[in-house]
Amino acid sequence: MMLDSKGKFMNIVVAGGSGFIGRELIKRLLEEQHTLTLLTRHPDKVAINNASLHVQRWDAQTVDGWADRVDGADAIINLTGETIAGHRWTTSQKQIILASRIDSTRALVLAIERATKKPAVFINASAVGFYGHVPAGDVPESFPKGDNFLANVCDQWEREARAAEKFGVRVVLARFGVILSRKGGALKKLMMPFSLFVGGHLGNGRQWFPWIHLGDVVAGIVFILTHRNISGAVNFSAPDAVTMREFCKALGRALGRPSWAPVPGFVLRLVLGEMANMLLTGQRVVPKKLVDSGYVFRFSSLGEALQEIARDSDS
Repeated sequence: MMLDSKGKFMNIVVAGGSGFIGRELIKRLLEEQHTLTLLTRHPDKVAINNASLHVQRWDAQTVDGWADRVDGADAIINLTGETIAGHRWTTSQKQIILASRIDSTRALVLAIERATKKPAVFINASAVGFYGHVPAGDVPESFPKGDNFLANVCDQWEREARAAEKFGVRVVLARFGVILSRKGGALKKLMMPFSLFVGGHLGNGRQWFPWIHLGDVVAGIVFILTHRNISGAVNFSAPDAVTMREFCKALGRALGRPSWAPVPGFVLRLVLGEMANMLLTGQRVVPKKLVDSGYVFRFSSLGEALQEIARDSDS
C-alpha cells in the first residue's frame, strides 16, 4: 500500500486519465484507497464507479470550474495530449499535437500557482522522443535534446511543466518509451500484421526500440509519488534494450507467428509521410534514475513482457 511521506493516504488529481495509461493508473490508486479527481474532456467514457473518485469535466485549456481541485491536492499527474500516431502529420495536425500538450500543462501550472496549498509533486508526461534519433550509445536522462519535430514538442512541453518549480513543487518529467499493453497503444497496430502471418521489422531493423510494459509505467509513477529524491526527467524504458529487428522476432515468437516480411523505409514514408521517422529512428534509452533510486522492474525482459501480454490476449 502506497502512503505519502507522512504515512497518510493521498489526494491526487489526474488529468487526461481516461486513456489506457490513465485507466490502469486510476485503478491502482483507488485500490490503494487514495482520493482522486479525474480531469477529462469525456466524463461519459469513465466507467469506474467509486466514492473515492470525482470525475470533473475540463477543456484542457482553461482553469474554469476545476482549479479548486488542485488547491490542497498532494499530487498532480498530467497524461493529457493528442495521440501522436492518430493521423498523418500535416501542418495542422502538428499544431494540434503541440497545442494539446502545451495548453493543458499551462492550465495545470496556473491552477498550481493560484492554489493556497500547493501539491508536493507534479508528474508530467513526456516521451523518449525528446532525444531524437541516437543510432549508437546509451541515452540516460542527461542526454541532450534531439532536433526533430517530436524532440521539439517534448522540449516545449517539459518547459511548460517546469514552470511549476518556481512555486516550490517537485516536477517530474516522465519520458515514456513505447508502452506495451494488450489494452491499447502501439502494440495493437504492431501485432496486426503478425496475426495475418506477414509480420516483420520496419526499415532496416537496426534502430533501437525503447519499450516498457504498461505495468511498469503504472508502478513507476506510483514509486515516484513517494520518492522525493526523484525529480526532473525520468526515463520510462525497460533495461532490456533491443533493436526493432529483435523486438519483432520476440513478438513473433510470443504470438507463434513468423517475422519474415520487413517493411522498407521508403514504403513507410510513402504511406505515413514524416510520421514514418517515428518508426524508423530510435534510442538506446537507459532508465538510470529509476534504477538508481531502487525501482525494480516487473518486466525487465522483453520476452517475459510479450509472453504475459500474449497470455492475456488469449484469455
